[in-house]
Amino acid sequence: MRLKVTSESSPRRLPPWTFGLLSAALCGVALAASTPESAAPSAAPAAADAGPSVIAASIARGAIRYDSEYPTIGYADNPSHNAIVRLQERINRGEVRLKYEGPRGYLDSVLKALGIDPSSQTLVYSKTSLQLGLIRAATPRAIYFDDDTYVAWIPGTQFLEIATMDGVLGPVFYTLSNNSPTVVHIDRETSRCLTCHDTWGMTGGGVPRFLFLSTLVGENGESFAGQPGEDTTDRTAIRDRWGGWYVTGRHGTQQHLGNIIMDPDADPADVDHLRRGNLDTVRGLFNSRDYLAETSDIVALLVFEHQAYIGNLMTRANFKSRTLLEKSSSGASVDSSWSSLTPAVQRPLKAMFEPLVQGMLFANAAGLEHEVHSSSGFDKWFHSKAVKDPAGRSLRELDLRTRTFKYPLSYLIYAESFDGLPRAAKDYLYMRFADVLSGRDQSTNFRHISPEEGRTVLEILSATKPDFAAAVKARTAECAAGGCST
Repeated sequence: MRLKVTSESSPRRLPPWTFGLLSAALCGVALAASTPESAAPSAAPAAADAGPSVIAASIARGAIRYDSEYPTIGYADNPSHNAIVRLQERINRGEVRLKYEGPRGYLDSVLKALGIDPSSQTLVYSKTSLQLGLIRAATPRAIYFDDDTYVAWIPGTQFLEIATMDGVLGPVFYTLSNNSPTVVHIDRETSRCLTCHDTWGMTGGGVPRFLFLSTLVGENGESFAGQPGEDTTDRTAIRDRWGGWYVTGRHGTQQHLGNIIMDPDADPADVDHLRRGNLDTVRGLFNSRDYLAETSDIVALLVFEHQAYIGNLMTRANFKSRTLLEKSSSGASVDSSWSSLTPAVQRPLKAMFEPLVQGMLFANAAGLEHEVHSSSGFDKWFHSKAVKDPAGRSLRELDLRTRTFKYPLSYLIYAESFDGLPRAAKDYLYMRFADVLSGRDQSTNFRHISPEEGRTVLEILSATKPDFAAAVKARTAECAAGGCST
């Protein structure tokens, strides 16, 4: 296998309706309606043949802006803390060889190499990604994922889209050529993907992010009546989720927006009559012969949107706090402990970290009205990767009766991106988790956590995350001495 280095092209102007589309978790709507169906990402002439040891890093406008606003992050640098970089290293050492097989090209081989199970398949039929010309209700985009990496494929595609959560840089985007069995292009994407994957601040102050939105679309995948999509997070009611997605699995009488294809002349007020749920497969909705599975699993969707939500909060906290600490005139740095910071530095950092505290503790999360059942086996695969305490308990345990997860703290506390946060950030998060889970903080946002649940989570984390155990011990001693403040 030969890896060819290319660089991405400059971004093109987007039509207004593009921002209303659901961009899922991968390369966004960039290039919109002007992209030919058969076009792969255009490339500048390749640099000297770099052999199989290089993943191209395209230093484009989006990354350059980040390096100006967040110089301590170095977003334009070559990523080094993510699954795609590690895959490339294995390829370089000859441990992995990607295999090209029809009709999906490299997809099966890439998923196997990354350890991503086909049961994670979710299907989106809104016109999104760099290849929106291929996407419609009859040919949805399939997305496969694990805790930090997302791979997308569409029938007829000339390249796979890959997004991964880098432990330092946050969301990083790639494309992998899928139209040749002999030459593989793995390209770092920046400006084209960031055209949409930076909707917190394209004119400045934004950070790279994953997108998971819900919007009603027609048969051709275009947004119905130009309606904008809505961000989907743990706080979104189930009845408002998954517009533009296929959804399989059992969920009782609770309703959602999945599987709906709007007629151009339809009245939005009639959407309740179009809701269609409790499907075991997508058979009959479109020809799924070439897909890896006949499902777009409801449990996978619940986990997917949680990961995107928390990943975005982590990225924002990381970018903003590192920059503030680097610019601080008090002598603070990214290696400073929380207790060493002055109150003037702590105050703005609290505002940056508290949304992540609340998100990871599922504050104000929408509940389930009826029990949910996976249609693909994703629930079993997801739990198989659990980090367990000596009693066999894990934060990956699913509830699926009244809420998605059994325990009220996100399993993403084990993520590389969490461990990559500045020391002061982790100190603060551990302190807040300890206060909430121990019952010292009983504010409204955390009243959903029972004393028993709090104790159990403390026990699980103390047994499985040593630095958290040390932080809890220190916090307990601090509070016992009467100095329990944040």
